Amino acid sequence: MRKSIEQIMDATITYVILIFSALIALAPFIWALSTSFKLPGKEFSIPIEIIPRPFTLDNYMELFNNPILNFKLVFLNTLKVTIPTTVGVLFICSLAGFSFAKLKFPGRDYIFVLLLGTMMIPHSVTLIPQYLLMRSLRWLNTFYPLIIPTILTNIYGSFLMRQFYLSVPDELLDSARVDGCSPFTMYFKIALPLSKPALMTLLIITFMGSWNNFFGPLVYLTRPRLFTIQLALSYLNSEAGIEWGLLMAGTVISILPVLLLFLALQRYYVQGVALSGLKG
Repeated sequence: MRKSIEQIMDATITYVILIFSALIALAPFIWALSTSFKLPGKEFSIPIEIIPRPFTLDNYMELFNNPILNFKLVFLNTLKVTIPTTVGVLFICSLAGFSFAKLKFPGRDYIFVLLLGTMMIPHSVTLIPQYLLMRSLRWLNTFYPLIIPTILTNIYGSFLMRQFYLSVPDELLDSARVDGCSPFTMYFKIALPLSKPALMTLLIITFMGSWNNFFGPLVYLTRPRLFTIQLALSYLNSEAGIEWGLLMAGTVISILPVLLLFLALQRYYVQGVALSGLKG
């Protein structure tokens, strides 16, 4: 009986701590959500109103009806960058990960170590050469600099997929090879279907990184009709001051796709991170 009471007390204390920590982590998002429904001048009212009174949708309506900053176009631009980037990274990184994990070719391990070494180079070192390259290709004020380099240089994604494919039994691929399967057939019909947890993990990471990218659009995009959502939000800070309600409405809209994606795929995310660390 005493042991049972101690277990209940331990569980209660644990849940109280977890709930308190969750509330602290969610506090900024709750404040942003609440502020997005408040009238101008009510954002910092004392006492703090979690549920705004009066409740208004004016900030969201003004955001989408703003003649200067077309938020509908901004949202579409972000999707045009994020979706091709995510699809391309999933294909290239899964293919590279399978090659480094299961195919034998001269210098395989040395090439992989060299690729990992490039992750140690700060982005600020390659920024100017990359900008000059994009200018030479006439890709400035296009979405190509935000998509192509991310797809072709995502070393972390290749590393993640390689770690997962190392856990796939070699006997499974050997039996397919005996049956006459080519390396690409083994990748496409055997390895790829087994890598769903790792793919979903990489999908979440890539989608979040591309969707929340601010520095890339800031460097390569100067035309307002090409702005992505994070760059557009920065332009809501005017010289006259910050319109907090409008800014928080845009922030909530920018958070929702990432939040919904993570909630839909979170079980694959946990499983993918766990399985990707089994070997290596």
